[in-house]
Parts: sequence; C-alpha cells; structure tokens
Amino acid sequence: MRLALCQMNATVGDIQGNAERIRAGMRAATDAGAELVLFPELALTGYPPEDLLLKEHFLADAATALRELAGQAREIVAVVGYPERAEDVFNAAAVLANESVHAIYRKVYLPNYGVFDEQRYFQAGPAGAVIEIGAASSSKVERVGLTVCEDMWEPGPPASDEAHAGASLILNISASPYHAGKGSQRERMFAQRARENVACVAFCALVGGQDELVFDGHSCVIDHSGVTIARAAQFREELLVCDVDLQAASAARLRSPSGPARSSQGTGAMRSHKSATILPALTAAASSPERTPAPLGGPLAEPLAPQEAEVYAALALGLRDYVRKNGFQRVVLGLSGGIDSALVACLAADALGAASVSTAIMPSPYSSSATQDDARALAAALGTRIHELQIAAEMNAYADSLQAEFAGREPDLTEENLQARIRGNLLMALSNKFGWLVLATGNKSEMSVGYTTLYGDLAGGFAVIKDVPKTLVYRLCTWRNSPAGAATADAIASQAGADAAAADDSTAVAARQPIPLSIIARAPSAELRHDQRDEDSLPPYELLDRILEGYVELDQSREQLIAQGLPAAEVDRTIRLVDLAEYKRRQAPPGIKITPRAFGRDRRMPITNRYRG
Repeated sequence: MRLALCQMNATVGDIQGNAERIRAGMRAATDAGAELVLFPELALTGYPPEDLLLKEHFLADAATALRELAGQAREIVAVVGYPERAEDVFNAAAVLANESVHAIYRKVYLPNYGVFDEQRYFQAGPAGAVIEIGAASSSKVERVGLTVCEDMWEPGPPASDEAHAGASLILNISASPYHAGKGSQRERMFAQRARENVACVAFCALVGGQDELVFDGHSCVIDHSGVTIARAAQFREELLVCDVDLQAASAARLRSPSGPARSSQGTGAMRSHKSATILPALTAAASSPERTPAPLGGPLAEPLAPQEAEVYAALALGLRDYVRKNGFQRVVLGLSGGIDSALVACLAADALGAASVSTAIMPSPYSSSATQDDARALAAALGTRIHELQIAAEMNAYADSLQAEFAGREPDLTEENLQARIRGNLLMALSNKFGWLVLATGNKSEMSVGYTTLYGDLAGGFAVIKDVPKTLVYRLCTWRNSPAGAATADAIASQAGADAAAADDSTAVAARQPIPLSIIARAPSAELRHDQRDEDSLPPYELLDRILEGYVELDQSREQLIAQGLPAAEVDRTIRLVDLAEYKRRQAPPGIKITPRAFGRDRRMPITNRYRG
C-alpha cells in the first residue's frame, strides 16, 4: 500500500485555512499515487483549540468544513483529525472516501497531564477500530487500525485489539508537543509498538508553533519488525510518501509464536481490553492504478544533531509562527551586549529575516563601552536596524522625582530596577507607536529564581528563551557561531524567505559567526551598578542549573538534592528563590516550551504557598 503522511502546520481557529491545506494535501497525495493519506490530530481546527471547543458554533463550523472536504475525497482515502460534536464532543479521526464521511474513530485515551487538558473538553471513545481498505489496483483487502496520539503511547489496547482484529497497519494521527529529544523518543516508542503488535505503524504529526508550544513534525513509518522505513523532516511541512508491505507483516504474524501483545507492559496503568470495532469496508480508487512499482519505504530525513541544532530550530519555528500567525510585521528587542539578548537577536534575524528585526541599544552610566560595542557589532553582523536610546536623562528625572521620598536611604535594588523599567517603557513605546512585537530576553534560570524585573526586562509580548536554561544559552550561542550552526541558520533563514514570498525571490542567508566572542567569554552581568556580576546574587550558573533541574524538572526534594552532593546552602537558597518568584512568573509573557517541564503549562504552583522543600 502506498501511504502519504501530510505533516502540516495548522493554525488554531483558522478552519477554512486549515481545510485548504488539507485539500492541497489530498491533491498532492493523489498525484503521488497514494491510496491513503493521513492528516494530524485536530488538523481541521488546529491544536490545542482549548475553550474554542466550548463554542457550539465553532464545532458546527468544523463539521461543515469536514463535509465539504469529504466531497472531494474521490480518488483517495483520507484520515483527518477534527472535533466531532455528537452526543458529546470527541477528539476524532474521520475517514473520508467516495465523497462522504465514511467512518469516524474516537480517541480512547485522553491525556490530562503536563500541557494536556483533554478531559476538560472531550469524552473518551469506546474502543479501537479497524477499517478494511481494498485498492482499485489490487483485489487484496487490508485491515488498517485507527488511533489518535495518546492511544499508542503505552502498550496494549486499542492498538493491540486492532492488531488482534487483523490490522497489519496501525495509523496514529498526532499533535505531540515538542521538547528536546522528544522526536527520537517517539520514534523508539513506535518501533516497540510495531514489534509488539507485529504490525506496521504510520505516525502523522503536526508541525508548527502555537503560543508556547512547538510541534516538531518528525512523522515516520515503521515496519512490523520495528525498522523505520520513512521519516519526514523536523520543523517544516512535508508530504511523506511511503510504500509499505502489509502482506509481509501478515506473514510475519502467522510465524510469530505469540502474535500481537495482549497485556499491558511497562509502567503505565493496566488497560481494559475491548474488541475493536470493524468499520464498513471501502475501496480506494488510486489515481494511478497501474503505477510503476516502487521500492518499499520512502524518504529518510536525518534528525537534527547535536541537540543545540534541534533546540535552535524549535525556537526559530515557535518564534516565526507566533509572530506571523498573530499578524505582526516586525519585532523589537533590547540589545545589551549580553549573552541572552544576543541569542534572541540571532533567533529573530534567522527566523524572520533581519529586515523584520529592530534592536534597541539603551546604555546607562553603568553600561560598559565594551558591551555597547559588542551590541552594535552583533546588530551590524545580523543586519538588523539599530535604535540608540540613551537613558541617563530618564534615570536623573526619576531620581529627582523620588529624591524627597528616598531621603536618607542608600541606593539599592530600587534604583537598579528603575533602569530596567525605563528600558521596558521605551521598548513598549516603540511597540505602541509602530505596532512592533517586543521580544523579552530572559532565560529559564533567571525566570526560576526571580532574577528579573517586573515591568522591566519582563516587559514584552513574547519571551523567546523563557524555557532555556542559562547554560544552554551559552551552548546555543557557541553552536550558532560554528559552521554547523551557520548552516542550520541558513536553512531556517531560507525557509523564512520562502514563507515571506519575497518579491525579488531572493534566498536569505544567515550571518556567519555573528556573536562577538567577547559576549560569550564575558562574565554575565545585568550592568545595573558598577562592577556587578550575576554571581553576586546567584550561585554559579553551572551549579544553579543543576539544582533547578532537580527541583523544577524532576520535583526532587531538598534532601534528594543534597544527597547528590549539591551544597546545602545553595540548595536552600535556590529553593527559596524559586518559591518566592512564582508571582513574577505569572506576569511574564508567554514563551516557547523546549524542556519537559516548562513554567505555566507544565508546572503550575500556587502563589500563596507555605510548603517548603
């Protein structure tokens, strides 16, 4: 059977736009001679639609669009994710064929952890389902199992029930959010499911950015022995076409002493077993019944490596989609000559094109000439517009206004924060006047311990590296300066140029080694007072990030952290800072999730909270 997996970038709420993408995918798959084409989970509405699912008219519009799509399923079978409104609301996969909605499968397992909140919106489906498909080019009828995302994340049903019902191919349409390394983990998991069920697995993934989430694509087809025979690229749309030998899977199952696995393995809860529903059979009239036989499998895109390349591409895609899907034409950020704003500037220039990026350099009397020179050199290397805004006069004006109130008190954190807030005000003024999106430049380490200023460096519309630990920021900048980093940035920039459909049809080229080495080598400092260093207020970042990984990512206790050899005093200080900073994090702009436990969507803690440790 020839499959096509349409790895598409859906926009939440854009039902007509998503439907047009699906129509285009159906046409392309038909032209490629595919008998079956898959689209991601909730492809018609985008994922996650959240409380849009509570609007009856939203569900009705989705149903209308689905019926219109079905009318164009003439020469191919299409499996499309959409929200079905019946006696309840279901996360469903619709089978479109012969100009009608031929059958509907309802997602069985609804995740309710981390970023997922599906039990708020959906009712669970009853069991697995199998559909019989016979191609016009063959008298052979194949049984194909249907699943949606979580349905295959752990062993057992519904996939095992579908395999027992004779499915030699199990489809999984998915919207699986990214974190570093997630694509490879998924692929290994699907290989295990293929071996357990002695069945081929076709995984069709969503790609694109949606608010804090990035969907990485990485769709794949795996044969019954667990070998990946086709793989789509990460972080971009693609139609993956693959030929699979389902008769080989059926023959291998006959030779298997135990057949498909029936029991639930691993750490997941035991799942109940129900017989898979056998959906009405259909015939797929392939567009080219006499197509030339092709080698089994399909394209095998190489996953991005090292991790820095993958994370950088994820951040670039998340930023590009947030900017473009929300209608912004330009972004602006404060460029300090520090490591964090350097990374954000590179990401913005690569993802959006330098012509869409403004950088504001806002020195105070405490800003060194070296950092300001570095900021200008970076902006010049990237080709971004530079705005020079001095803030000494504003600092003096604030000091004059507060002189009487602060009489007899020494300067302290108050005056430091005023500088950050002046800069935040200036950036927001540029945003208001010209309609630019302000990019905040704080990282996860600083966000964790509250080393940020409300209404200052927290000001902005989007926090690009909000979920990137400080030590990873350094690694990303070093990598971006390397030849491999420049090559990946070239691909990102070229995609940005293609998406923008530039009138001169030129191909964007990323800057080579844009970050001055002195930015990477310099000790981190907010430069809000003379000779200030971050380590005056915080543990060294290498130590801080180790503590934060245990406390934030892994929910480890004080005692567990200390047992690993981490200094007790620094553990206590870090835990206290993390707990006290919850109110600040609630007021931070959204940012891109790239770790397994991002603030906001994954880690949700009360502000008023007396539990310690």
